[in-house]
Parts: sequence; structure tokens; C-alpha cells
Amino acid sequence: MPSPSPARTSFPVAQIWPLSARWFLVLGALSACASVVFSAAFAHLPVLAGGVPTAVQTALSQQQFHSLGLLFTGLAIRVCGPSRWLQAAGWLMLVGLLLFSFNLYARHVLAWDALRALVPWGGAAWILAWLALAVGLVQGSGRFNRQP
Repeated sequence: MPSPSPARTSFPVAQIWPLSARWFLVLGALSACASVVFSAAFAHLPVLAGGVPTAVQTALSQQQFHSLGLLFTGLAIRVCGPSRWLQAAGWLMLVGLLLFSFNLYARHVLAWDALRALVPWGGAAWILAWLALAVGLVQGSGRFNRQP
């Protein structure tokens, strides 16, 4: 006698890993704050006495820029309402921060090279994040006139 197949449950992506607009705003603000702290620390660390490597400067500027992207994503979710595309944009920005910026910090400051190959994937995550944000804004454009 065949065993019954397990019931398949399909969840929309937005229900599996949602973050509210508030969380993307908070994470964007914290990331921006961390970038200022890192900038100050890297300017004074004895490990980097010879100057801050170009890769670390790039990581800092990208972190600052994509922190603003997280803030913008949170505002977009607030204005347009939650959507899969806007959620994906926020998560991809976070993934990019981890894989790109924080990986470069670890590599140059801590001499930790274990995940070096993931740095380009962080950049790819950011590219996809901006595309997802664009799609989410286009799909949610009918809600722009809605009063909060």
C-alpha cells in the first residue's frame, strides 16, 4: 500500500521572511552608523598605519551607499506597501553588505581570507537588489498617492 504523500504547503515569499519597513529603516540606519565608526577606526588603526587600502575604502563607500539603499527600501515599503520585490531588494542589500563590505573588512583588517571568493557575489546581490527595488516601485506605483 503506497504511503500518502506529504501535503505540499506553498507560502508566498513575503510570508516566509518578511521584514517590516521599520526593520529595513533600522538596519539601514545601523549600517550607516557602523560605516562612520569603521571609517574612524580604520583611519586610526595601527594595523593600517601605511594607509587604508583601496579595497577597504571601496567597502566603506559601498556600505554607506547601500545603507542609504536600505533606508530607501524601508521608505518604499512604507509608501507602496509590502511586496515580494521590495522585500527581496532589502534582503539582497543586506546580503551584499555581508558578502562584500564586511568580507573586505575581515580580509584587510583581520587578515581573514576564508570567504574571499564571496566578495563578487556581494556585488551581484547589490545589482539584483537595485533591480528588485525598481520592479517593486513600478508594481507599487499605483499606491504612491495613498495617504499613510
